[in-house]
Amino acid sequence: MRRPKKSAPEKNEPRRSLAALLREARTTHILAIRQHLAPWGFEDMPRDGVFVMSVISGSAVGAGDLGRKMGLSKQAVSQLLDTLVMRGYVERSADIVDRRRTKLKLTARGARVSSLCRDVVDRIERQLVEKVGVRHVEHTRATLAALIELAADVESATPSSIAR
Repeated sequence: MRRPKKSAPEKNEPRRSLAALLREARTTHILAIRQHLAPWGFEDMPRDGVFVMSVISGSAVGAGDLGRKMGLSKQAVSQLLDTLVMRGYVERSADIVDRRRTKLKLTARGARVSSLCRDVVDRIERQLVEKVGVRHVEHTRATLAALIELAADVESATPSSIAR
């Protein structure tokens, strides 16, 4: 499950895009989390399950909200939730105020996984601070937050405005 370590880029190598770096960083997080969960008996966690559970544990969220927050289709969210419910990580219930909505809640098993995930994410952040310093980590956090804020601009853009 371990990925080979990448050496520092050579001076002649082309600069990697932010999109490629983000994808690799996400993969690093997923692999680290899955490796951390396996010895605790949670090796059946789906690949995107940890992200879904972090959204659910962070706030009261409905199934429909997950797709928007994670950029997944309704079908993908539904299939992922089916798996998480079947494996005992998440409970679904009808919203008594709005019967069209489904409320989601972590089970005790899901809460345990969520706690373990926070531990490994905190460890990764500590390792990053040791490697590049707190200023760089906070700068990266601010840059990523700004990138996320651009989503509204991208969603409202027309094809002709993107070409400019």
